[in-house]
Amino acid sequence: MIDDVAGLRRILGQSRTIAVVGLSANWYRPSYFAAKYMIDHGYTVLPVNPAYPEVLGQKCYPSLRDISRKVDIVDCFRRAEDIPAIVDEAIGIGARVLWMQLGVIHSEAARKAEAAGLEVVMDRCVKIEYARLFGGLNWFGVNTGIVSSKRPACSPPP
Repeated sequence: MIDDVAGLRRILGQSRTIAVVGLSANWYRPSYFAAKYMIDHGYTVLPVNPAYPEVLGQKCYPSLRDISRKVDIVDCFRRAEDIPAIVDEAIGIGARVLWMQLGVIHSEAARKAEAAGLEVVMDRCVKIEYARLFGGLNWFGVNTGIVSSKRPACSPPP
């Protein structure tokens, strides 16, 4: 499993096409925000969700098997119990990387993907890792100019 800065940087630097499984068309969902961010940073995003014909101006595919082009990263915005079936599809289409989003952990599926030759990233967000490794964490007010481990002083209770 890839869990180091060098590995994550290599994956994000060498990959250009991301199939986002579970991408929502709702702008307030994390999958939408992450996919839009990656599109804005030069990636091709292929939405995978049978509920929509289109998301973010891109044709939406019902499953990974319906994608006819090369996929570098399969980014999973699905529950852990859905991951084994996604792994089978990712292997079937010849994807290079299986990426499970924050909170999505399935060690057995990760082992199966790795045994089939896929690199695996688990419990991490593509958008956050890209911003952390290539710059951009200053977006949306994160760059306060203050980096500290100290807690702010609290007022005494009245």
